[in-house]
Amino acid sequence: MYDWAILMEWVEFAVRWLHVITAIAWIGSSFYFIALDLGLHRDRDLASGADGEEWQVHGGGFYHVQKYLVAPDRMPGDLVWFKWESYATWLSGAALLMLVYWLGAEFYLIDPTVMDLAIWQAVGISAASLALGWVIYDQLCKSPLGQHTTGLMVLLFGVLVAMSWFYAQVFSGRAALLHLGAFTATIMSANVFFIIMPNQRIVVADLKAGQVPDAKYGVIAKQRSTHNNYLTLPVIFLMLSNHYPLATSTQYNWIIASLVFLMGVTIRHYFNTMHARKGRPNWTWAATAVIFLLIAWLSVAPGPTHETAMTRGAERFAATDGFDEVHRIVTGRCSMCHAEEPVWPGLYWAPKGVILETPEQVAMAAKGVAMQSGWSHAMPPGNLSFMTEDERALIRSWYRTVRSGF
Repeated sequence: MYDWAILMEWVEFAVRWLHVITAIAWIGSSFYFIALDLGLHRDRDLASGADGEEWQVHGGGFYHVQKYLVAPDRMPGDLVWFKWESYATWLSGAALLMLVYWLGAEFYLIDPTVMDLAIWQAVGISAASLALGWVIYDQLCKSPLGQHTTGLMVLLFGVLVAMSWFYAQVFSGRAALLHLGAFTATIMSANVFFIIMPNQRIVVADLKAGQVPDAKYGVIAKQRSTHNNYLTLPVIFLMLSNHYPLATSTQYNWIIASLVFLMGVTIRHYFNTMHARKGRPNWTWAATAVIFLLIAWLSVAPGPTHETAMTRGAERFAATDGFDEVHRIVTGRCSMCHAEEPVWPGLYWAPKGVILETPEQVAMAAKGVAMQSGWSHAMPPGNLSFMTEDERALIRSWYRTVRSGF
């Protein structure tokens, strides 16, 4: 069981690394092509019949890029498709969701003080909500409202606010914001898989058949691509939020998550306007700052509190022989920082929101305690509280004993 726990930790790390790499590739290509499209010179009569062109310099070379509004006269033989960046990002993200939040549902997904769910119920809600989100979004885009850009965006924002509230009523704070990010990322990747790529294949098929492609397929794909462009920054924030308890573990976390989407709009509006050579709307930075300050205030605004309740998995850790000794070690070596009111100089709240004072809190953080201070020496940082090797061995033994019984 010792080897299995370590192996799973490394598997999670590898999948997380893959997810970050593929996300960088997808976001990079998305941002590049949106900026390219907005910056094209469309006031030139191009002999090729292209809609616009731009000259760029990078890596010591010059690039001459042209865009055809619908398609070129004939099918090029070496067409490059951009799709696997999106697919690999979603697939690796889904795998990470399963490894961390589904397999670790008792610790990371379920919070009994929010909603006391069975594991199968929590996992079912997680999976179903992601699929349902795409169906709702897709139908809204295909409805008559989809022809009205502003009205559609306002309605989509309403859907995101509603889902933010829903997740906060069902899952732990950390899982709620992560799922809102996954909900949005699923829409983005599904846009590529179900709409953008099929529409491009129709255009390619028409070209091969010697027919003139219908311009509507490009218009639809452009709309979905634009949505993806505005949703990217909020998704990044939500995926990083699990490292910041002031975002995830406060009373108004669902409002914070909702406001992040507005910041995504203001930031992208500035860059999209600039790339389109329509000026620099500097007011967007002021709006972004105001929203950010509101988020910071909401993170510490007073609100109702609730007692910590142990999940069924944590109860097993607390009931296992050796837990009293582990609790003593953790409170003696870790709780000067990981406390409601840290006493370590310069700390005003517990790092990552992890509080290790009561038996319930230590049991709930069992995996983190074992990985951070049992098998590794990450905690205490620099071993400032002088945790001994015998104490680390006791933590490892306790964790192995419980895991072997799961």
